[in-house]
Amino acid sequence: MTKVFTGLLIMAMAVTGYSQSKGPHLAFDEEVHDFGTIREEAGKVTTKFEFVNTGSAPLLIQNVRATCGCTAPEWTRQPVPPGGKGFVAATYNPAGRPNAFSKYLYVDANTDQGSLRLTIKGVVTPKPRSIEDDYRYEMSGLRLKANHLAFGNVNHTDKKDYSLDIINNSDAPLNLGVQRLPGHMTLEFVPAVLKPGEKGLVKATYNASVKNDWGMVIDRVNVTVNGKYERGHSLVVSANIVEDFSALTPQQLANAPQVQVDAPEVNFGTLQQNEKFEHNFVLTNSGGSTLYIRKIKASCGCTAVQPEKKEIEPGESVKIKTVFNSAGKRGNQNKNVTVITNDPKRSSLILRVKGEVVTG
Repeated sequence: MTKVFTGLLIMAMAVTGYSQSKGPHLAFDEEVHDFGTIREEAGKVTTKFEFVNTGSAPLLIQNVRATCGCTAPEWTRQPVPPGGKGFVAATYNPAGRPNAFSKYLYVDANTDQGSLRLTIKGVVTPKPRSIEDDYRYEMSGLRLKANHLAFGNVNHTDKKDYSLDIINNSDAPLNLGVQRLPGHMTLEFVPAVLKPGEKGLVKATYNASVKNDWGMVIDRVNVTVNGKYERGHSLVVSANIVEDFSALTPQQLANAPQVQVDAPEVNFGTLQQNEKFEHNFVLTNSGGSTLYIRKIKASCGCTAVQPEKKEIEPGESVKIKTVFNSAGKRGNQNKNVTVITNDPKRSSLILRVKGEVVTG
C-alpha cells in the first residue's frame, strides 16, 4: 500500500508540475465581448479583456492590432509575472457606423501561442437624424442637400433636368433667386418664397445644344437669399457633354472613324525648374470615314497646341504639340491632355505627360 500511495503521489506531482506551462502563457477570462445594443449618439464604449499569466516566466504583450481604425486598443505595458494579471482594452466608436458590427483584435506576446484573437461585437442603433444631417449645406437660413448640380452625361443635342431638395431652417420667409445664370441653363426655386420650416426644390434644366461644348464642363451659379448674395453661396454645375452614337447602324459603325495614337504616354525624365518640354503626339484616323476632333483640353501645367486641322480623312495623321512648363512645380508630375473625337468606340482619348521636376 505504501508503494502504491507513493507512486500515486509522484504521478500527481508530475501532473501538477506539467499543468504550469514552461515559459509565459496567456489565458484570457473571455475572448469575445458583446456590447449588446448601443446608441450611436451615446459615444464610445470600452471593455477590458482581463488575463492571467499561467506560465512560469514573465509575460510581455508586444503589440495589439485592431482590424479597423474604429477600434482603439490599449493594454498592460509592463511584464506580468507568473500568476499575475493584466488586461487588453478595446474602445469602439459607433459614430457613423449604425447596424451590427464585429471587430477583431490580435494580441502578440512573448509566448509560443501565436497571435490570439479577441472579438468585440454589438448592434449600433442610429442616432435620430437632424435637419443638418439631411441638409448639409447652409446659405443664410436656407439648407440644401448638396451644393452641386451634377447632370452627369448629357447628349450634345439634348436637354436634361435635375432637382435638389432644400428647406427653410430659419424663423422667417426666404425669398430665393440666382445670379450669373448661364444661357444654357434654366433654374428656379419651387416655391420661390419658402416659409419657415417649409421644404422645396431647386429645379434646373441643362441645354447642351446651347452650351455647344464637349467633355466635362463646369459652371457656377450664385444663390441670393432675400435679394442678397454672400460669398460662397454658390451652386456648382457640372455636365459631361457627349456625342450620341446610339442611332448609328451596324454598317455606319463598321465604317466609323477610328482614332489611334502613336504613343499615349511620354516621360520627359527629369527637368529643372523653369524648363520646358515639348512633344508631338501623332493621331491617325484608321477608320473608314472622316474623324472630327471636337475638343482638346490640357490639365494644369500642360498646354496643347491645336492641330493644323480638325478634320482627318481615313489614313491621314495630325500632330498635337504638347508643352509642359516646369515653372512653379516640383516632384513627380502627371499631366493629361484630353482629345474628344467622333470615334464611337473611343470618343475620349487621354494623352499623358509625366516625369519629375527637380530643384538645384
